[in-house]
Amino acid sequence: MFAALALLALPLLAKADFIEGCTRTAVVKAGDTCDELSTRHGVSTFQFALVNDETVDTNCHNLQINQTVCLGVSGQDCTKIYTVVEDDTCDWIQQQYGIANETLYANNPQINADCTNIYIGEVLCVDTKAFTYPAYNATLFEAVAGSYVPYCDDDEDY
Repeated sequence: MFAALALLALPLLAKADFIEGCTRTAVVKAGDTCDELSTRHGVSTFQFALVNDETVDTNCHNLQINQTVCLGVSGQDCTKIYTVVEDDTCDWIQQQYGIANETLYANNPQINADCTNIYIGEVLCVDTKAFTYPAYNATLFEAVAGSYVPYCDDDEDY
């Protein structure tokens, strides 16, 4: 019985191990959202979604308690972050962190040209070093911006 349960849990615990180059991980707790995990563990929302695109769905609905998720991969792991609050603008964020316009957009490629799609709770990379990310599905990231992101609850599966 316990062996069968252990085999069922193994895919959830091992998912981050299958992400090539994963350098750090976190375990999902009750109440977690993708943005909360990003803030707590120092990873941008974009980076979290990018490295977990095979295991976490578009709106972060399928987080499971005790699931191991990847936070960053070698060479693309921005740990200098800022969580967006009401009335933030890209100009203000750039001034506060001394980031060039090109660097802010390179590290957060989901931000549109007018910076009108950042949302409260989104976690941005504010490193002055520009990271090079692999190609990604822009439609996927646009769908997440401003959407309701549910949390992982003890009593519900997503």
